[in-house]
Amino acid sequence: MILTILACALYVITALLIWRRPHPVYERWLPPLALALHGVALSRYVFQAGSITIGFNEALSLFTWQSSALLWALCFREPLRVLGTAVYPLTAAAALACALWPSPASDIPIGDMKARAHIVLSLFSAGLLTLAAVQSVLLAAQDRLLHRGQLTHLARALPPVQTMERLLFQLIAIGFALLSLTLLSGLWFIHDWLSQHLVHKTILSITAWLIFGTLLWGRLRYGWRGRTAIRWALAGYAMLILAYFGSKLILEEILGKHWT
Repeated sequence: MILTILACALYVITALLIWRRPHPVYERWLPPLALALHGVALSRYVFQAGSITIGFNEALSLFTWQSSALLWALCFREPLRVLGTAVYPLTAAAALACALWPSPASDIPIGDMKARAHIVLSLFSAGLLTLAAVQSVLLAAQDRLLHRGQLTHLARALPPVQTMERLLFQLIAIGFALLSLTLLSGLWFIHDWLSQHLVHKTILSITAWLIFGTLLWGRLRYGWRGRTAIRWALAGYAMLILAYFGSKLILEEILGKHWT
């Protein structure tokens, strides 16, 4: 709990500093310290008694931790630091929820390489598409502010619209490729769709994959951009969230069942 609280404090402090007083030192060295503390604390909840435990709160914490780690790494090459004002506080909230309400140990053995590969792929794809969703929201806000002629602090902090759109489609393209691998690796675990409670998750995941694929095709074929791209990106992300967290929440918290 102490490690989690320290990590949460660093996440929030970093977000506030990025928003109010941007400085390369804060952006480069505070996030990895928070990520390290969060990672150590999270590992004690995920790896229990020789098994991998990923309940709803653990999944959310892993999901946001990986998004923050990707954001920190990408900021060395791309002007994405402003995304930290949204991503880092969300990560702090997820870390705290995992520490306060841990799930009971599961029966997924740590040595199961197929399960580990699937989990890693799903986290990376979801993490990148989370950043793309945040990027979409910021792009929508930027578009509205520019059309209204309002030069607010947010408008000044964001890169040019062309740069924002380029970064958005880069994130979506990489996330789409990883999501494709995630769906393929998921075939290893499907034996009986109904008994494994995977029908809704699979259908929603494929729907998200189709939406992102259509968006990328529309970009290449018709040059989709602006509000059209934003709507498609957010629709795809909404499906992805429903596929994992929506179905997981209903199964575990309401029906008392688990994916198997």
